[in-house]
Amino acid sequence: MINQHLQSAILPGGVATAMPAAGVAIAELQDFIAACRDAREARKALAVKLIYQDYLYEEIQAILDVSLGSITGWKQAYEQDGINGLCLNYKGRKSYLSAEQREEVLSWLQTKNCWELGELEYKLAFEYDVVYDSKQSYYDLFDAADISWKKTTKLNPKADENAVAAKKKRLRHCWHITERKSKQES
Repeated sequence: MINQHLQSAILPGGVATAMPAAGVAIAELQDFIAACRDAREARKALAVKLIYQDYLYEEIQAILDVSLGSITGWKQAYEQDGINGLCLNYKGRKSYLSAEQREEVLSWLQTKNCWELGELEYKLAFEYDVVYDSKQSYYDLFDAADISWKKTTKLNPKADENAVAAKKKRLRHCWHITERKSKQES
């Protein structure tokens, strides 16, 4: 890390401090920027790189549109922890379900022929003591199981096949009349 390329520098007043060699630091920062996926981390690394390229803090502030305090903090974090000091510390919220529980739920969803949101809510609440604030979390579970929550059943469970067949029989003559009128208009 940064300890590999530290050199001693004497500050005014005779205070000795460890500072990274500028050339090595610039190369390390450039590699980090090139591989970086998060723009916020890249901005931090770019600010520190510009410091080592002898840009003034005010110039960096104008270029990156960040505060002087942020630039100073990023430089200190880099000098203390190296590249890891520039990485984001936020890792997200801990999941309500453990990885094992999530896999159990997904495999359960894949075994069913018909899915209902209420049934999933009930299962999570009573088996795992998990109640999500947002329905989106349940939809995400359906998505992870490759199930479209918008089309959870193939047939309308309230449909009566006999009643549908009778209605089709009754309306068949209407369809023929409409079909003839459309042919005449064409």
